[in-house]
Amino acid sequence: MSRVALTAVVMSLLLLAIPLAIGIRISFFSDESTELGRAALAAAVQVGPDFTAGDPVELPRSLTDGSVAVYDRSFQLRAGTGPRAVDEVTRSALGGEVSQGRAGGDLVVAVPVVAAEQVIGVVRAASPAAAVWTRVLLAWLGIAALALIALLVGWSVAVRQAARLTRPLESLADVARSVTAGDLTARVPVSGIPEIDAASATQNAMVSRLSAVLDHARHFGTDASHQLRTPLAGLRLGLETALQDPRADPRRSLEEALQRTDELQLTVEQVLALSRLTTQPPTDDQLGSLDELKDASLRRWHGALALDGRRISCLLAPAVASLVVPLNACQQILDILIDNARTHGRGTVQLRARDALGAIAIEVADEGRIRSGSADLFRRGVTTHAGSGVGLPLARALAESLGGRLNLTGHSPTCFTLLVPADGTAGIRSDFVHGA
Repeated sequence: MSRVALTAVVMSLLLLAIPLAIGIRISFFSDESTELGRAALAAAVQVGPDFTAGDPVELPRSLTDGSVAVYDRSFQLRAGTGPRAVDEVTRSALGGEVSQGRAGGDLVVAVPVVAAEQVIGVVRAASPAAAVWTRVLLAWLGIAALALIALLVGWSVAVRQAARLTRPLESLADVARSVTAGDLTARVPVSGIPEIDAASATQNAMVSRLSAVLDHARHFGTDASHQLRTPLAGLRLGLETALQDPRADPRRSLEEALQRTDELQLTVEQVLALSRLTTQPPTDDQLGSLDELKDASLRRWHGALALDGRRISCLLAPAVASLVVPLNACQQILDILIDNARTHGRGTVQLRARDALGAIAIEVADEGRIRSGSADLFRRGVTTHAGSGVGLPLARALAESLGGRLNLTGHSPTCFTLLVPADGTAGIRSDFVHGA
């Protein structure tokens, strides 16, 4: 890149310096000819009409480094300094017109001396062309020196600009190599150059998307096993109970097992939908009322909590009992929250629901406590007690896939609040993001 900039500077200097050098040469020789013409004219004015009769001629001091001479019509040198044998430039001035040219390495200007409308002589002014060339060469050296300085300045600026441009490109390449090596946290910093920043932003977005895809793929197995644990346990418990109870109705046990199997299939589909990075609420989830959701939660968790000597209670306002929600997704979230309360909480698990101005607020609370500053609870792998740290991040992802929100709204006692759109609509107003 610096070579390109340096080449551009050199070409610019050449395009400027060559015409300037030619112009200086033409200008210096033209100025010298003009100076010689003035000197010759000044001398011609001093020549009287009787100089051919032998009157002395007083020539003015030369305005140039050359010489001034006066010749009569027979080309005899009468005054000044000049060659004995006149040149063609001097001869042509006898025609009555000023003539100029070169003769014997000199610049020559010849001016006719006129008296009574007759040419009676010629004034010849001359200077060596070498002296003019010396001045031209000195001027060219000055131009070359300035061009060299400009070249050095241009090269310095080009190097700095090239470094400014190549550093972000090198950073972009380094980040690309880091991503290739497996570091999906590498990001390209902002450089301040719009074109490079646009490419960097595109690469960062690509890496972020790739990281999200890989995270979802990597976490699918963990999420699926976490969510399948509860329905599998319920299925096993039901089958074992049916086997141990000789009075159990086999058909009823099979129907319950089939229902549990359907729940397993819905759970897998729900987790699989999350792994596809969909940003739209699920359209194939079965809609149902909050009353149905309450009954399903009681049926699934009453026995498990009773084994631990605990109970679950539901408080559902009549005004919200008939409101519609996506049953399977909400049941998945509640399973996580109730299982979290069973594992980490104490006392009675309370399930509450209320209207929240266009949304439905479903709360899961227990008598335990979470210390303050637990903002990382929803970050995968973070847990306040023994656990995998998978449930709450998965529950929040499920909530967001519905267009809802899940937040910790109480520390002592512990309370989690799920906000879902009322009647299956998509999206929650931003003022409900932090719960109720």
